[in-house]
Amino acid sequence: MSRDFLSEKVTALKPSGIRKFFDIVSEMKDAISLGVGEPDFDTPWHIRDEGIYALEKGKTFYTSNAGLKDLRQEISNYIKRTQGVEYNPNSEILVTVGGSEAIDIGLRAIINPGDEVIIPQPSYVSYEPCAILAGAKPVIINLKAENEFRLKPEELLNAITDRTKILILPYPNNPTGAIMEENDLRAIAEIIKEKDILVMSDEIYSALTYKEKHVSIASIEGMKERTILINGFSKAYAMTGWRLGYACGPKEIITQMTKIHQFAIMCAPTTSQYAAVEALKHGDKDVEEMRQSYNQRRRFLMDAFRKMNLECFEPYGAFYVFPCIKEFGMTSEEFATKFLQEEKVAVVPGTAFGECGEGFLRISYAYSLESLKLAIGRLEKFVNRLRGKS
Repeated sequence: MSRDFLSEKVTALKPSGIRKFFDIVSEMKDAISLGVGEPDFDTPWHIRDEGIYALEKGKTFYTSNAGLKDLRQEISNYIKRTQGVEYNPNSEILVTVGGSEAIDIGLRAIINPGDEVIIPQPSYVSYEPCAILAGAKPVIINLKAENEFRLKPEELLNAITDRTKILILPYPNNPTGAIMEENDLRAIAEIIKEKDILVMSDEIYSALTYKEKHVSIASIEGMKERTILINGFSKAYAMTGWRLGYACGPKEIITQMTKIHQFAIMCAPTTSQYAAVEALKHGDKDVEEMRQSYNQRRRFLMDAFRKMNLECFEPYGAFYVFPCIKEFGMTSEEFATKFLQEEKVAVVPGTAFGECGEGFLRISYAYSLESLKLAIGRLEKFVNRLRGKS
Protein backbone atom coordinates (compact mmCIF):
# COMPACT_ATOMS: atom_id res chain seq x y z
CA MET A 1 0.00 0.00 0.00
CA SER A 2 1.35 3.41 -0.93
CA ARG A 3 -0.92 5.21 1.50
CA ASP A 4 -0.85 5.07 5.30
CA PHE A 5 -4.40 4.25 6.37
CA LEU A 6 -3.75 4.23 10.11
CA SER A 7 -4.83 6.92 12.55
CA GLU A 8 -1.89 9.02 13.73
CA LYS A 9 -3.63 9.47 17.09
CA VAL A 10 -3.90 5.71 17.61
CA THR A 11 -0.46 4.74 16.33
CA ALA A 12 1.11 7.34 18.65
CA LEU A 13 -0.40 5.62 21.71
CA LYS A 14 1.98 3.41 23.66
CA PRO A 15 0.77 -0.14 24.30
CA SER A 16 -0.02 -1.11 27.89
CA GLY A 17 3.12 -1.54 29.96
CA ILE A 18 1.48 -4.37 31.90
CA ARG A 19 1.13 -7.03 29.23
CA LYS A 20 4.78 -7.46 28.24
CA PHE A 21 5.81 -9.39 31.34
CA PHE A 22 2.81 -11.68 31.27
CA ASP A 23 3.35 -12.73 27.70
CA ILE A 24 6.80 -13.87 28.86
CA VAL A 25 5.60 -15.47 32.09
CA SER A 26 2.94 -17.51 30.31
CA GLU A 27 5.73 -19.45 28.56
CA MET A 28 8.03 -19.72 31.59
CA LYS A 29 7.89 -22.93 33.64
CA ASP A 30 7.41 -22.54 37.43
CA ALA A 31 7.01 -18.76 37.10
CA ILE A 32 4.78 -16.83 39.49
CA SER A 33 2.83 -13.82 38.26
CA LEU A 34 1.99 -11.07 40.76
CA GLY A 35 0.97 -8.55 38.18
CA VAL A 36 -2.57 -9.01 36.96
CA GLY A 37 -5.22 -7.05 38.85
CA GLU A 38 -7.69 -9.91 38.89
CA PRO A 39 -9.17 -11.56 42.00
CA ASP A 40 -8.07 -15.16 42.50
CA PHE A 41 -11.52 -15.99 43.88
CA ASP A 42 -14.19 -17.61 41.73
CA THR A 43 -17.37 -15.63 41.29
CA PRO A 44 -19.57 -16.67 44.26
CA TRP A 45 -21.85 -19.58 43.40
CA HIS A 46 -25.15 -17.83 44.02
CA ILE A 47 -24.14 -15.16 41.47
CA ARG A 48 -23.03 -17.78 38.93
CA ASP A 49 -26.29 -19.68 39.50
CA GLU A 50 -28.30 -16.61 38.61
CA GLY A 51 -26.38 -16.26 35.34
CA ILE A 52 -26.90 -19.95 34.57
CA TYR A 53 -30.60 -19.66 35.39
CA ALA A 54 -30.94 -16.68 33.04
CA LEU A 55 -29.43 -18.76 30.23
CA GLU A 56 -31.66 -21.74 31.01
CA LYS A 57 -34.72 -19.50 30.88
CA GLY A 58 -33.67 -18.12 27.50
CA LYS A 59 -33.01 -14.61 28.80
CA THR A 60 -30.51 -14.00 26.02
CA PHE A 61 -31.99 -10.98 24.25
CA TYR A 62 -30.81 -7.38 24.23
CA THR A 63 -31.73 -5.36 27.29
CA SER A 64 -32.52 -1.66 27.07
CA ASN A 65 -29.50 0.46 26.15
CA ALA A 66 -29.14 1.73 29.70
CA GLY A 67 -29.35 -1.78 31.18
CA LEU A 68 -31.95 -3.90 32.94
CA LYS A 69 -34.30 -1.74 34.97
CA ASP A 70 -33.96 -4.11 37.95
CA LEU A 71 -30.17 -3.78 37.81
CA ARG A 72 -30.28 0.00 37.63
CA GLN A 73 -32.60 -0.01 40.64
CA GLU A 74 -30.22 -2.24 42.61
CA ILE A 75 -27.26 0.00 41.68
CA SER A 76 -29.28 2.96 42.96
CA ASN A 77 -30.03 1.07 46.18
CA TYR A 78 -26.36 0.11 46.59
CA ILE A 79 -25.01 3.65 46.16
CA LYS A 80 -27.63 4.98 48.57
CA ARG A 81 -26.83 2.45 51.31
CA THR A 82 -23.05 2.66 50.94
CA GLN A 83 -22.58 6.36 50.13
CA GLY A 84 -25.84 8.04 51.05
CA VAL A 85 -26.26 9.39 47.51
CA GLU A 86 -29.51 8.94 45.59
CA TYR A 87 -29.45 8.39 41.82
CA ASN A 88 -32.57 8.08 39.68
CA PRO A 89 -32.36 4.61 38.08
CA ASN A 90 -34.28 5.82 35.03
CA SER A 91 -32.10 8.78 34.08
CA GLU A 92 -28.88 8.93 36.13
CA ILE A 93 -27.47 5.39 35.81
CA LEU A 94 -25.96 3.60 32.80
CA VAL A 95 -24.82 -0.04 32.78
CA THR A 96 -21.61 -0.46 30.76
CA VAL A 97 -19.19 -3.11 29.54
CA GLY A 98 -16.89 -2.87 32.54
CA GLY A 99 -15.75 0.31 34.22
CA SER A 100 -13.38 0.86 31.31
CA GLU A 101 -16.20 1.57 28.86
CA ALA A 102 -17.72 4.01 31.34
CA ILE A 103 -14.41 5.91 31.53
CA ASP A 104 -14.11 6.02 27.74
CA ILE A 105 -17.62 7.17 26.91
CA GLY A 106 -17.76 9.49 29.92
CA LEU A 107 -14.81 11.43 28.54
CA ARG A 108 -16.12 11.35 24.98
CA ALA A 109 -19.49 12.71 26.13
CA ILE A 110 -18.01 15.88 27.65
CA ILE A 111 -14.76 16.65 25.79
CA ASN A 112 -14.36 19.21 23.03
CA PRO A 113 -11.06 19.34 21.10
CA GLY A 114 -8.37 20.99 23.24
CA ASP A 115 -10.13 20.59 26.57
CA GLU A 116 -7.79 19.54 29.36
CA VAL A 117 -8.23 16.44 31.52
CA ILE A 118 -6.27 16.38 34.79
CA ILE A 119 -4.92 12.92 35.57
CA PRO A 120 -3.07 12.21 38.84
CA GLN A 121 -0.43 9.52 38.34
CA PRO A 122 0.57 6.80 39.07
CA SER A 123 -2.86 5.56 38.05
CA TYR A 124 -4.79 3.13 35.87
CA VAL A 125 -3.30 2.79 32.40
CA SER A 126 -6.49 3.64 30.46
CA TYR A 127 -7.11 7.21 31.64
CA GLU A 128 -4.50 8.97 29.52
CA PRO A 129 -5.19 7.07 26.26
CA CYS A 130 -8.95 7.53 26.67
CA ALA A 131 -8.46 11.27 27.18
CA ILE A 132 -6.31 11.48 24.05
CA LEU A 133 -8.77 9.46 21.98
CA ALA A 134 -11.56 11.79 23.14
CA GLY A 135 -9.56 14.76 21.78
CA ALA A 136 -8.41 16.12 25.13
CA LYS A 137 -5.02 17.25 26.32
CA PRO A 138 -3.96 15.18 29.37
CA VAL A 139 -2.48 17.25 32.18
CA ILE A 140 -0.51 14.99 34.53
CA ILE A 141 -0.10 15.54 38.26
CA ASN A 142 2.81 13.53 39.63
CA LEU A 143 1.71 12.17 43.02
CA LYS A 144 4.34 11.78 45.73
CA ALA A 145 5.13 8.87 48.03
CA GLU A 146 5.74 11.28 50.93
CA ASN A 147 2.07 12.34 50.59
CA GLU A 148 0.96 8.69 50.54
CA PHE A 149 0.13 9.25 46.85
CA ARG A 150 -2.88 11.38 47.81
CA LEU A 151 -3.88 14.31 45.63
CA LYS A 152 -3.14 17.56 47.46
CA PRO A 153 -5.23 20.73 46.94
CA GLU A 154 -2.21 22.82 45.92
CA GLU A 155 -1.25 20.23 43.28
CA LEU A 156 -4.74 20.42 41.80
CA LEU A 157 -4.82 24.22 41.85
CA ASN A 158 -1.49 24.42 40.06
CA ALA A 159 -2.76 22.11 37.30
CA ILE A 160 -6.03 23.92 36.54
CA THR A 161 -6.19 26.29 33.57
CA ASP A 162 -8.96 27.99 31.61
CA ARG A 163 -9.12 24.85 29.42
CA THR A 164 -9.60 22.37 32.27
CA LYS A 165 -12.84 20.39 31.88
CA ILE A 166 -12.53 17.48 34.30
CA LEU A 167 -10.39 15.89 36.98
CA ILE A 168 -10.05 12.11 37.07
CA LEU A 169 -10.01 11.01 40.71
CA PRO A 170 -8.57 7.48 40.89
CA TYR A 171 -9.18 6.33 44.48
CA PRO A 172 -8.81 3.76 45.95
CA ASN A 173 -5.81 3.79 43.65
CA ASN A 174 -4.41 1.31 41.20
CA PRO A 175 -1.37 0.80 41.38
CA THR A 176 -0.45 2.32 44.75
CA GLY A 177 -3.32 1.23 47.00
CA ALA A 178 -3.63 4.84 48.19
CA ILE A 179 -6.93 6.20 49.47
CA MET A 180 -8.46 9.65 49.94
CA GLU A 181 -10.20 10.24 53.26
CA GLU A 182 -13.21 12.52 53.70
CA ASN A 183 -11.14 15.57 54.73
CA ASP A 184 -8.92 15.11 51.68
CA LEU A 185 -11.98 14.96 49.43
CA ARG A 186 -13.60 18.02 50.98
CA ALA A 187 -10.53 20.12 50.18
CA ILE A 188 -10.54 18.87 46.58
CA ALA A 189 -14.32 19.42 46.28
CA GLU A 190 -13.99 23.09 47.24
CA ILE A 191 -11.56 23.62 44.36
CA ILE A 192 -13.76 21.69 41.91
CA LYS A 193 -16.73 23.93 42.76
CA GLU A 194 -14.71 27.15 42.82
CA LYS A 195 -13.11 26.47 39.45
CA ASP A 196 -16.36 25.16 37.92
CA ILE A 197 -15.04 21.84 36.62
CA LEU A 198 -16.21 18.22 36.72
CA VAL A 199 -14.76 15.16 38.39
CA MET A 200 -14.75 11.56 37.18
CA SER A 201 -14.43 9.43 40.31
CA ASP A 202 -13.26 5.89 39.52
CA GLU A 203 -14.43 3.90 42.55
CA ILE A 204 -14.00 0.36 41.22
CA TYR A 205 -12.10 -0.61 44.41
CA SER A 206 -14.45 1.20 46.80
CA ALA A 207 -15.54 -2.02 48.56
CA LEU A 208 -11.90 -3.00 49.20
CA THR A 209 -10.61 -0.59 51.84
CA TYR A 210 -8.85 -1.59 55.06
CA LYS A 211 -8.52 1.52 57.23
CA GLU A 212 -12.01 2.90 57.08
CA LYS A 213 -15.09 2.85 54.86
CA HIS A 214 -14.70 4.46 51.45
CA VAL A 215 -16.23 7.93 50.99
CA SER A 216 -17.33 9.04 47.53
CA ILE A 217 -16.72 12.65 46.50
CA ALA A 218 -20.28 12.56 45.12
CA SER A 219 -21.54 12.44 48.72
CA ILE A 220 -20.04 15.85 49.55
CA GLU A 221 -22.38 18.84 49.37
CA GLY A 222 -22.64 20.31 45.88
CA MET A 223 -20.65 17.52 44.23
CA LYS A 224 -23.25 15.04 42.98
CA GLU A 225 -24.10 17.34 40.07
CA ARG A 226 -20.39 17.68 39.21
CA THR A 227 -19.42 14.00 39.47
CA ILE A 228 -19.41 11.06 37.08
CA LEU A 229 -19.14 8.11 39.47
CA ILE A 230 -17.63 4.98 37.90
CA ASN A 231 -17.90 1.54 39.49
CA GLY A 232 -18.40 -2.09 38.53
CA PHE A 233 -18.46 -5.73 39.53
CA SER A 234 -15.02 -7.01 38.51
CA LYS A 235 -13.01 -6.38 41.68
CA ALA A 236 -15.45 -6.55 44.59
CA TYR A 237 -17.47 -9.53 43.33
CA ALA A 238 -14.67 -11.37 41.44
CA MET A 239 -16.58 -10.91 38.17
CA THR A 240 -13.81 -9.75 35.81
CA GLY A 241 -14.85 -11.94 32.88
CA TRP A 242 -18.49 -10.93 33.16
CA ARG A 243 -17.50 -7.46 31.86
CA LEU A 244 -19.94 -5.27 33.73
CA GLY A 245 -19.65 -1.77 35.13
CA TYR A 246 -21.75 1.33 35.51
CA ALA A 247 -21.73 5.10 35.57
CA CYS A 248 -23.85 7.36 37.75
CA GLY A 249 -24.10 11.08 37.15
CA PRO A 250 -26.13 14.09 36.09
CA LYS A 251 -28.98 13.26 33.71
CA GLU A 252 -27.63 15.43 30.89
CA ILE A 253 -24.25 13.66 30.95
CA ILE A 254 -25.66 10.14 31.32
CA THR A 255 -28.01 10.83 28.39
CA GLN A 256 -25.09 11.63 26.10
CA MET A 257 -23.05 8.68 27.40
CA THR A 258 -26.02 6.42 26.67
CA LYS A 259 -26.13 7.75 23.11
CA ILE A 260 -22.50 6.73 22.51
CA HIS A 261 -23.09 3.39 24.25
CA GLN A 262 -26.19 2.87 22.05
CA PHE A 263 -24.26 3.26 18.82
CA ALA A 264 -21.03 1.51 19.85
CA ILE A 265 -22.20 -1.29 22.16
CA MET A 266 -26.03 -1.54 22.21
CA CYS A 267 -26.13 -2.99 25.74
CA ALA A 268 -23.95 -4.76 28.29
CA PRO A 269 -24.06 -8.60 28.32
CA THR A 270 -27.54 -9.72 29.33
CA THR A 271 -26.47 -12.79 31.33
CA SER A 272 -24.01 -10.67 33.31
CA GLN A 273 -26.71 -8.16 34.13
CA TYR A 274 -28.99 -10.80 35.66
CA ALA A 275 -26.07 -12.14 37.70
CA ALA A 276 -25.21 -8.61 38.86
CA VAL A 277 -28.71 -8.09 40.26
CA GLU A 278 -28.08 -11.10 42.51
CA ALA A 279 -24.62 -9.79 43.44
CA LEU A 280 -25.99 -6.47 44.65
CA LYS A 281 -28.95 -8.01 46.47
CA HIS A 282 -27.13 -10.79 48.32
CA GLY A 283 -23.38 -10.39 47.78
CA ASP A 284 -22.32 -8.22 50.74
CA LYS A 285 -21.19 -11.23 52.78
CA ASP A 286 -19.03 -12.51 49.89
CA VAL A 287 -17.39 -9.12 49.47
CA GLU A 288 -16.60 -8.93 53.18
CA GLU A 289 -15.02 -12.40 53.17
CA MET A 290 -12.83 -11.50 50.19
CA ARG A 291 -11.94 -8.15 51.76
CA GLN A 292 -10.76 -9.87 54.95
CA SER A 293 -8.66 -12.30 52.94
CA TYR A 294 -7.06 -9.46 50.95
CA ASN A 295 -6.35 -7.63 54.20
CA GLN A 296 -4.57 -10.69 55.60
CA ARG A 297 -2.39 -10.81 52.48
CA ARG A 298 -1.77 -7.07 52.64
CA ARG A 299 -0.54 -7.34 56.22
CA PHE A 300 1.67 -10.30 55.32
CA LEU A 301 3.35 -8.32 52.50
CA MET A 302 3.89 -5.22 54.62
CA ASP A 303 5.46 -7.33 57.36
CA ALA A 304 7.68 -9.09 54.82
CA PHE A 305 8.86 -5.77 53.37
CA ARG A 306 9.71 -4.49 56.86
CA LYS A 307 11.74 -7.62 57.57
CA MET A 308 13.75 -7.25 54.36
CA ASN A 309 14.09 -3.45 54.84
CA LEU A 310 12.31 -2.72 51.58
CA GLU A 311 10.64 0.69 51.69
CA CYS A 312 6.89 0.65 51.04
CA PHE A 313 4.20 3.04 52.25
CA GLU A 314 1.19 1.26 53.73
CA PRO A 315 -1.71 1.01 51.27
CA TYR A 316 -5.26 1.04 52.60
CA GLY A 317 -7.25 0.25 49.47
CA ALA A 318 -7.49 -2.01 46.40
CA PHE A 319 -5.19 -5.08 46.32
CA TYR A 320 -1.80 -3.69 45.38
CA VAL A 321 1.41 -2.68 47.13
CA PHE A 322 3.89 -0.25 45.55
CA PRO A 323 7.34 -0.87 47.05
CA CYS A 324 10.23 1.48 46.32
CA ILE A 325 13.34 -0.02 44.66
CA LYS A 326 15.33 3.20 44.15
CA GLU A 327 18.14 2.00 46.44
CA PHE A 328 19.25 -0.54 43.83
CA GLY A 329 20.15 2.00 41.15
CA MET A 330 18.03 0.33 38.48
CA THR A 331 15.04 1.54 36.55
CA SER A 332 11.75 -0.13 37.41
CA GLU A 333 11.79 -1.94 34.08
CA GLU A 334 15.36 -3.19 34.62
CA PHE A 335 14.52 -4.45 38.11
CA ALA A 336 11.33 -6.19 36.97
CA THR A 337 13.06 -7.78 33.98
CA LYS A 338 16.03 -9.03 36.03
CA PHE A 339 13.72 -10.31 38.78
CA LEU A 340 11.66 -12.22 36.21
CA GLN A 341 14.73 -13.69 34.52
CA GLU A 342 16.54 -14.70 37.70
CA GLU A 343 13.73 -15.63 40.08
CA LYS A 344 10.80 -16.29 37.74
CA VAL A 345 8.45 -13.82 39.39
CA ALA A 346 6.55 -11.26 37.32
CA VAL A 347 5.73 -7.84 38.77
CA VAL A 348 4.85 -4.62 36.96
CA PRO A 349 7.28 -1.69 36.63
CA GLY A 350 5.85 1.44 38.23
CA THR A 351 6.39 3.34 34.98
CA ALA A 352 3.52 1.38 33.39
CA PHE A 353 1.28 3.74 35.38
CA GLY A 354 3.04 7.02 34.57
CA GLU A 355 6.57 8.37 34.54
CA CYS A 356 6.43 9.24 38.24
CA GLY A 357 6.12 5.51 38.92
CA GLU A 358 9.84 5.23 38.21
CA GLY A 359 11.63 3.60 41.13
CA PHE A 360 8.57 1.57 42.19
CA LEU A 361 6.97 -1.79 41.42
CA ARG A 362 3.34 -2.81 41.48
CA ILE A 363 2.75 -6.11 43.23
CA SER A 364 -0.79 -7.47 43.29
CA TYR A 365 -1.95 -9.48 46.28
CA ALA A 366 -4.99 -10.87 44.45
CA TYR A 367 -3.22 -14.21 44.70
CA SER A 368 -3.20 -17.02 47.27
CA LEU A 369 -1.15 -16.60 50.43
CA GLU A 370 0.86 -19.66 49.36
CA SER A 371 1.84 -18.02 46.06
CA LEU A 372 2.66 -14.76 47.83
CA LYS A 373 4.90 -16.52 50.37
CA LEU A 374 6.78 -18.30 47.60
CA ALA A 375 7.17 -15.12 45.56
CA ILE A 376 8.27 -13.02 48.52
CA GLY A 377 10.86 -15.65 49.42
CA ARG A 378 12.27 -15.27 45.93
CA LEU A 379 12.15 -11.47 46.22
CA GLU A 380 14.10 -11.58 49.48
CA LYS A 381 16.80 -13.74 47.86
CA PHE A 382 16.95 -11.36 44.90
CA VAL A 383 17.17 -8.24 47.06
CA ASN A 384 19.86 -9.78 49.28
CA ARG A 385 21.87 -10.66 46.19
CA LEU A 386 21.61 -7.08 44.92
CA ARG A 387 22.77 -5.84 48.32
CA GLY A 388 25.74 -8.21 48.19
CA LYS A 389 24.52 -10.34 51.08
CA SER A 390 24.55 -13.64 49.20
